[in-house]
Amino acid sequence: MAQTSARASGTFKIGGDLEVYRLGFGAMRITGAGIWGPPEDPAEARRTVKRVPELGINFIDTADSYGPHVSEELLAEVLAPYPKGMVIATKGGLTRHGPNIWPPLGRPEYLRQCVLMSLRRLKQERIDLWQLHRIDPKVPRDEQFGVMADMQREGLIRHLGLSEVNVEEVKAAGRFFKVATVQNLYNLANRQSEEVLDYCAAQGIGFIPWYPLAAGSLAAPGGPLDTLAKKLSASPSQVALAWVLQRSPVMLPIPGTGKVRHLEENTAAAGITLSDDDFRALDAQGRQAWQQSRR
Repeated sequence: MAQTSARASGTFKIGGDLEVYRLGFGAMRITGAGIWGPPEDPAEARRTVKRVPELGINFIDTADSYGPHVSEELLAEVLAPYPKGMVIATKGGLTRHGPNIWPPLGRPEYLRQCVLMSLRRLKQERIDLWQLHRIDPKVPRDEQFGVMADMQREGLIRHLGLSEVNVEEVKAAGRFFKVATVQNLYNLANRQSEEVLDYCAAQGIGFIPWYPLAAGSLAAPGGPLDTLAKKLSASPSQVALAWVLQRSPVMLPIPGTGKVRHLEENTAAAGITLSDDDFRALDAQGRQAWQQSRR
């Protein structure tokens, strides 16, 4: 497929005033195995980050726990001072003790430290979007939401979001601050956050699906995704991403990679428009696959 700009994905205003192109970039994969340490190929990771704004992407999602710190530092190294209109979202509230280990820590003093250190690493005076990576079940959630609201009032953060939450938790946080985004696992074959997505759409809250390319058995050779991809001269992952983009106007997918070729392939999905029939067929097959996976 010909190279496409992320501008083809349309726009969304985070928090009602921070406009971004809907197809963003997830910066988790510019780190080492287990999201630990530096990337295996640092030069390729830097080329990938440099390519992001060239492809029209102006929304990047990272976290202090990616590396830890590696992702934020690499983004700042390559992109700061950031291109005009570039929005860097980050997350805090997890600790790291080794590869693939992510215990939450929601004590207010730690969350404040997360924000202050992210500001330093990202070379910013204010974080555009800061998201609580997980609500720590060992700390009263009102204390976590309270310090987030405090930091926003102090001007450290422009907009606030949540990650891996249900509708009740979004409403609870909304008593402390305006929830600008929710970042939950969601893709064609995983619909556990369907209710949260519908709530976000009704409230104008941006929904950031992580792992947006996954499609499970639907992407198998000869399967529905594979068949449709051949018809559109695209890859199954591109069609899966195009479906995610068409699912809702509040959808802000952030496919991640540390390779330029994959970044360009993902961005090209912004130029794919599924017909109503193809969208509905994929939607039904995805829901069926999700139900079958839960049996």
